[in-house]
Amino acid sequence: MKNHYSIIIKKTIFFFLILFITANLFAQKRTITGTVISSDDNTTLPGVSVVVKGTTIGTITDIDGKYSLEVPENATNLIFTYIGMVSEDIEIGANKVVDLSMVLDIMGLDEIVVIGYGTTRKGDATGSVTAISVKDFNKGSITSPQELLMGKTAGVQITTGGGAPGEKATIRIRGGSSLKASNDPLIVIDGVPIDNEDVNGMRNPLSTIHPNDIETFTVLKDASATAIYGSRASNGVIIITTKKGRAGKPLKLNYTSNVSIYTIPNKIDVPSADKFRTIIKNDFANDSTVLALLGDGSTNWQDEVFQTAIGHDHNLSATGSIKNLPYRVSLGYTNQDGVLKTSEFDRTTLSIGLNPSFLDDHLKVNINVKGMNMHNRFPDQGAIGSAIRFDPTKPVFDEGSIYGGYYAWTNPNDSSIISMAGRNPVAQLELREDLSTVNRSIGNLQLDYKFHFLPELKANLNVGYDYSKSDGTIDVSEFASWSAGGEKRIYDQNKKNELLDFYFNYVKDLNSIDSKLDAMAGYSWQHFWRKGSNFGTKVDVTDTITPFNDYATENYLVSFFTRINYTFKEKYLFTFTLRDDGSSRFAPENRWGLFPSVALAWKIKNESFLKNVDVITDLKLRLGFGITGQQNITTGDYPYLASYTYGETSARYQFGDEFVTTLRPEGYDIFIKWEETKTYNIGLDYGLINDRIFGAFDLYYRETNDLINEVPVAAGTNLTNIITTNVGDLENKGVEFSIVGRPIVRADMFWELGFNFTYNVNKITKLTIVDNPDYLGIFDGGISGGVGNTIQIHSVGYSAYSFFVYEQIYDENGNPIEGLYVDRNNDGEINSEDMYRFENPAPDVFMGFSSRLEYKNFDFTFAGRVNIGNYMYNNISSTALYNDMYIFGTLNNIPSSAVETKFHKDQFKSDYFIQNASFLRMDNITLGYNFEEIYQEKLNVRLSVTVQNAFVITKYTGLDPEIFNGIDNNIYPRPRTFVLGLSIDF
Repeated sequence: MKNHYSIIIKKTIFFFLILFITANLFAQKRTITGTVISSDDNTTLPGVSVVVKGTTIGTITDIDGKYSLEVPENATNLIFTYIGMVSEDIEIGANKVVDLSMVLDIMGLDEIVVIGYGTTRKGDATGSVTAISVKDFNKGSITSPQELLMGKTAGVQITTGGGAPGEKATIRIRGGSSLKASNDPLIVIDGVPIDNEDVNGMRNPLSTIHPNDIETFTVLKDASATAIYGSRASNGVIIITTKKGRAGKPLKLNYTSNVSIYTIPNKIDVPSADKFRTIIKNDFANDSTVLALLGDGSTNWQDEVFQTAIGHDHNLSATGSIKNLPYRVSLGYTNQDGVLKTSEFDRTTLSIGLNPSFLDDHLKVNINVKGMNMHNRFPDQGAIGSAIRFDPTKPVFDEGSIYGGYYAWTNPNDSSIISMAGRNPVAQLELREDLSTVNRSIGNLQLDYKFHFLPELKANLNVGYDYSKSDGTIDVSEFASWSAGGEKRIYDQNKKNELLDFYFNYVKDLNSIDSKLDAMAGYSWQHFWRKGSNFGTKVDVTDTITPFNDYATENYLVSFFTRINYTFKEKYLFTFTLRDDGSSRFAPENRWGLFPSVALAWKIKNESFLKNVDVITDLKLRLGFGITGQQNITTGDYPYLASYTYGETSARYQFGDEFVTTLRPEGYDIFIKWEETKTYNIGLDYGLINDRIFGAFDLYYRETNDLINEVPVAAGTNLTNIITTNVGDLENKGVEFSIVGRPIVRADMFWELGFNFTYNVNKITKLTIVDNPDYLGIFDGGISGGVGNTIQIHSVGYSAYSFFVYEQIYDENGNPIEGLYVDRNNDGEINSEDMYRFENPAPDVFMGFSSRLEYKNFDFTFAGRVNIGNYMYNNISSTALYNDMYIFGTLNNIPSSAVETKFHKDQFKSDYFIQNASFLRMDNITLGYNFEEIYQEKLNVRLSVTVQNAFVITKYTGLDPEIFNGIDNNIYPRPRTFVLGLSIDF
């Protein structure tokens, strides 16, 4: 594969070099002069770039904003660019003097933003739509696209699953709207809605795209914006648009690269080897058996499993146009080691985009192909917990060990393993090899035809695909102390996502009635197919661990949709959307769902009473209502059909001399149907002081009905005790606010500040078919410790995933008293009826902030986030008992918190372990410098240094306050990363 890419690179570079050499032939020359000023205050603008369109010939304005440029006789246009100003493409004609008044590029009401099945002017959007472009992206060593967007948009919360290379992130737009169906937003990449389900052997399905290939993110939040996607849009929509070639542009080569160093910012505090010895000698002074177990070593096990890691990333792109064929080709390579040893991430990406037009621009063609080859090695993350608990007086290696040379707890009379003993964390990493290879491609062909006989009417055909193939192996050495005979597991998976969209779009200016009509109607078909298998044996393949299991499943979505936009007097805007979706996951009687939305917008600024109020640049009121659907059931593609599951080998039934494997009927509901979410939204877009300050304010209310949920089945039904059906209602309501200000916009300095604020409250309003005040709710949130323990509950009147715990009693010094809880119902005894719902993992408020300062050739940026009101269950502390230091005939370390509490019995359900995890995290700080027009004025070079995860301010006592599900149990630590970046434009 790499050799194949190498050939492609060489041929591509050779082709572009030949094109570049032969493209710069000019005729006679003439001189153009002029002055450039700012429309904001009429001051002259020095340093404005002036370039002859389609060439590299150019200059910059002097201190007085003046320029003089010798141009070819056949030159037609000049391109003017300047920081903070709208770029201008000015026709020269026969003029010898070309002056220009440049306008601020602040809010960009005329900017075109991508919406469902089309585009619109930002100023004409009636729904809650936010667009984030390249200049706003987060900086640093970023391997997954969603990291570019973190903290940038009100209402959008993005939480990575930890610090593993290429780790997946959980994305929530305006809170979760489901309990057992997916809460992930729909993600559309260049017109292809991708499958949100994981690809086996791949941490993050979005890793297919190299971040440097992305041009914009558009986030659709309210139902009036998302309803056009109907069945998959109840959790919002994120539209990713990749960079494209532009007609008439010269060849541009760009190479970006960075080298990163990943470090561990902090570790769990545990007693050192010396302190551990002191504790054991004091507590067991009279027990020689225990004292004899102490070793002579001094091992910091966390230092042994963690490392300072190195990563590097490269991306080479070529953008240009050959006659009427705009193109962009990019090749990316990423290699990253993780801070947990044996973590490896290796990815190669290829992206090709062709955007020609034909028939005098009546037929526009977009061809996009993205390919990825990825190799992963996944560590055993259980080693993180083992590193906290393993005896620090023991060495990593033992020359006499038969377990791969690693120290292991063995019985004193022989070399057999003490079955309940802790595992050597280094051995867990080194004696296990978990490898995967993933190949994936996403692509589409889009034809947009404007009819010659009726240019107001366009037809659009979009055919796309998303294919992936993955396989992996997990090998555990036969010398591993915890796995007699070792393990050898294999798995594979093939996935296909196929798409066909077709729609007509009619746009007409109705000048006679001062109106504009934009109507669209279409059809969509999408097919999802998945097939895979897995198998596991001992290393010598004589004993089966996991019997061969294969599966194949598929589902279809078929849709009809329409949207009408009507504008009257450029003041009043109306949008109506209707989508009729059919899902094969439901029985024919319930297969179709109808999802309407309506939105109104009033451009108040265009009214006569505000037209001459200069301090207000823009003011638009938005009102919206819509219904979206949910059919992405996480328990399978056929929840309405009867199914049977093979019983375990030990559960076979004997008929004479023959043993027959039994089948167990699974619960199902033939009447299961769409989960529906209604959204009400009121918003205000504003711009002040010539758009030097701008932003938006939104209030929303979301109500989900007919929740797809798992409920108990009455005993004696001969079914499993859980069934998936429609039961319950859930609501989210909140406030969003965003503001961007540019306090300085000068010739040599530009400063932008951004801030966004989100307040969201989630509450379950119904969980049973018949109201039952005695029904506690649905238990969730599995934790380590014991068997089947949970710490969260879904209950009516409370937030989803609320913690369900006992109220701890403390002594006069503020220390928890072991086993002593508040008798909340005053019945004289402590039992489960005294448990209560206490806080939840979701923040009440989350905020994002950023700054971008550019001074001459320097730039300095930072971005961060704040969460307030999110709570965490510290599962690391809750499973640590003081008497665990000597148990099962072995010694074990414990977190320092357990040394302080001295709990001797499990207190898993104590609210003592529920901690406020509010935090401020500085995500990135970047300093850069641009070297412009070097090497015969043909190169622009940018150097930058970045610190990611620079610091975290929090009172949470665990390793990291940011864990999405609110349960802190051996999360892969997020590293602090130091990045040296290089970008070269040619």
